[in-house]
Amino acid sequence: MGFHPYWEGMILLVLVHTLVAFWLAIYGLNSFILTFLYLRHRRAVVLTPSISWSTLPSVTVQVPVYNERHVVERVIDSVAALDYPRDRLQIQILDDSTDETTHLAQARAALYREQGIDIAVLRRPDRRGFKAGALAWGLSQARGEYVVIFDADFCPRPDFLLQTVPHFLTRPRLGLVQVRWSHLNADYSPLTRAQALVFDGHFIVEQAGRNRSGLLMNFNGTAGVWRRRCIEECGGWQADTLSEDLDLSYRAQLAGWECLYLPSVDAPAELPPQIAAFKRQQSRWAQGSVQTLRKLAGPILRCQRLRWWQKAMALIHLSSYLAHALMVVLLLISLPLLLVPDSAQLPLGGLGLMCLGPPLVYAISQRQLYPDWRRRLRAFPLLVLIGIGIAWSNAQAVWRGLTRWGGAFARTPKFRLEGRAGHWANSDYRLKADGSTVGEVVLALYALVTAVAALLTGRYGVAPFMLLYAAAFGTVAGMGLAQTFVPRWRHPQQPALQGQR
Repeated sequence: MGFHPYWEGMILLVLVHTLVAFWLAIYGLNSFILTFLYLRHRRAVVLTPSISWSTLPSVTVQVPVYNERHVVERVIDSVAALDYPRDRLQIQILDDSTDETTHLAQARAALYREQGIDIAVLRRPDRRGFKAGALAWGLSQARGEYVVIFDADFCPRPDFLLQTVPHFLTRPRLGLVQVRWSHLNADYSPLTRAQALVFDGHFIVEQAGRNRSGLLMNFNGTAGVWRRRCIEECGGWQADTLSEDLDLSYRAQLAGWECLYLPSVDAPAELPPQIAAFKRQQSRWAQGSVQTLRKLAGPILRCQRLRWWQKAMALIHLSSYLAHALMVVLLLISLPLLLVPDSAQLPLGGLGLMCLGPPLVYAISQRQLYPDWRRRLRAFPLLVLIGIGIAWSNAQAVWRGLTRWGGAFARTPKFRLEGRAGHWANSDYRLKADGSTVGEVVLALYALVTAVAALLTGRYGVAPFMLLYAAAFGTVAGMGLAQTFVPRWRHPQQPALQGQR
């Protein structure tokens, strides 16, 4: 004799809730594991090998660019100032732009060619493959043994090559050197301060913990150096995922190449000032990482050189953006589960553990990097709200990653913001709130209703989580709408111009 369909549905929801909570707990536990691994190896120091100037190899610097008129001259100035033998340095500006960026880049490159620097602005017939296609096309015309990649908003320090390239000369199986991102505009706004916490935690704790303990790590898409032979032997840049960087770095390690992470070397870059831009960036990474998981889960599990714990940590790494989709599922099934007696006893430990692991990562990274680390941690409450509030847009990206390959590479606009100076509201690169904002408003209201239902039915343990959801989705939606209607900034002595720098 079976259960009534109503109770069968409730039992199914309980099982799903339990599974989701347990799954989230795994990601929370992962933060603690990476923190432990970082602390265990935090005193490890990687010294730059002493290499004669005359033995330095040929290097090609690639800067993929698409409609970056605010920052293209700055990045060209930075890469042209790299301290390296000019006869062994080639600079490629891989320009797919459709606006005045091309004119600005060509004029700046011509200025440096007159000074004897080998720099060229290369344009493709079409934008096929987006960033991966541009990098592959540039590689076909590169003459360097090593390839350095910088996104358009980066400003590498002059000694970048001298701090990274020598490591390859003493390690023949080294395929990639990745350095830490630092921030040109961390104090620009509360949003940029919150983002700085995220990236510092990733680059100080997570990347160092992975690399120094023998786990697979990822190339972050920029501020890294590749051995050209490694790229070519591993199948080159491929556009079937939106995370060509994650894809290639994992394929390289599965093929036996080594990666090296240098937290002591940093490359300053610009943080997006708009919540819409941050959401776009995170959505692209979410979709690409899930596509990479689909593509490489089998090869990872079959790789005989990896131990079981390395495989497990690699799969958790590649699937980490699934956490946002799981958080949305947890929210949606909470209201109907309030109809089940004793639902207050349902396991919420997964969400609780998710909330406990990241603060530890961020606190350690700030203490490691900055004397005023306590002040910087004041951005953490906003980061919590944003981290949960972008779950809807990331859940949509996860679905796209699970159901299709490739996709449009939506760039993250940059505006040449440094310190607290600069303006973005007068640029036609500025983004407006998109359709995901509607979903965030709906989920915020749904979470409020669920919180009220929890209080009315005496399930008090559920209410704080639902109120946190409501505040998070409401914050992200509110920021998106507010920034959509920010008036264009007007200089007191001249009229506002579209795209003005």
